[in-house]
Amino acid sequence: MTAFKSDFLHVLQSRGFIHQISDPGSLDALAARGELTAYIGFDCTAPSLHVGSMVQIMCLYWLQQTGNKPIALMGGGTTRVGDPSGKDETRKILSIEDIERNKDGIKQVFSKFLRFGEGKHDAVMPDNAEWLTKLNWIEMLRDIGRHFSVNRMLAMDSVKLRLERDQEMSFIEFNYMILQAYDYAVLNRRYDCRLQMGGSDQWGNIVNGIDLGRRMGTPQLHALTTPLITTSSGEKMGKTASGAVWLNADMKSPYEYWQFWRNTEDADVPRFLKLFTTLPLADVGRLAALQGAEINEAKKALADAATTLLHGAEAARTAAETARKTFEEGAIAENLPRVEIPRGELEAGLGVLASFVKAGLVASNGEARRQIKGGGLRVNDVAVSDEKMMLAPKDLTPEGVIKLSLGRKRHVLLKPA
Repeated sequence: MTAFKSDFLHVLQSRGFIHQISDPGSLDALAARGELTAYIGFDCTAPSLHVGSMVQIMCLYWLQQTGNKPIALMGGGTTRVGDPSGKDETRKILSIEDIERNKDGIKQVFSKFLRFGEGKHDAVMPDNAEWLTKLNWIEMLRDIGRHFSVNRMLAMDSVKLRLERDQEMSFIEFNYMILQAYDYAVLNRRYDCRLQMGGSDQWGNIVNGIDLGRRMGTPQLHALTTPLITTSSGEKMGKTASGAVWLNADMKSPYEYWQFWRNTEDADVPRFLKLFTTLPLADVGRLAALQGAEINEAKKALADAATTLLHGAEAARTAAETARKTFEEGAIAENLPRVEIPRGELEAGLGVLASFVKAGLVASNGEARRQIKGGGLRVNDVAVSDEKMMLAPKDLTPEGVIKLSLGRKRHVLLKPA
């Protein structure tokens, strides 16, 4: 293990964020002097980022906390092209209005983790549409495109894997790596940015940017990638039966967010405490050592710390108390997530399978059937045994809701409107 001098790389290494670094010694020296400006790009493909982006967000967080300057680059321009990395088909091309709306939603997330302003180490959030939309096609080919080898571009994983699987790649996607590389050169010119960070699948794209910068006369640029985060069971981070775990509260409530972390698999708790909280490593070590039933305390600490970071301490306390009331007292807590259904739908009779799909607790009727066979679904705390069961007004509790549960930990209230 490398003994880094800078707080930034020491923190990233000790907490498990580093997969590859292009020139560790040079980068370490920059960070140790507090002169490191680094960026990560975020395309605006949805109105919120999800948990899968948390590793990158935390890299920017620790960069600023250790006395350096973060850039959260909004991909208002590159979103119009679509990153082909890890995809078998062309991304849907969004309208400019959708991109702007998504960008506004994403900005809300960063305000929770970064301090923005005009100071030396304050974060900035430029949008690459500002320079990419002004590129003249002939000038781009002459000044930027001439530095790229088609042979090397075809050897990039994002291209090669698509072609090997006989999946078509459009010319517009093929150009994405050129635009991303150009972003790096522009950010160096504007902000003296010397580091681009990203997931391990972005290594080739980032190295392209370093090479383009060298050819365009920038100082030495650097690359740092983070490992791909999967759960111990091999699942992609942040995906659940009900969909992505969004970071904006209007898309995933603080209670649901808390529950996501509380439901972490036992084997993932130590790693996730390091990556997704700011708890001191001594505390992480103590929690990670808990065994048996005591590991639930570590999971609660993970849920509390992760939810506090994103939604604030009060939201985390409320979520924890809602969980306690629901699980320990069997009560219907008012902060449980609610899904409204038309009253007429309930009066006509609502199939139990459809109700769990509507609540987002399962992805399909087939999954609901499998859960019923395993005794995993409950209505008002009573196990469902008949997949043809119909919910009706008689099932409403005194609080005027129907409590749907998946296992012991996930609950949604159906409320007729």
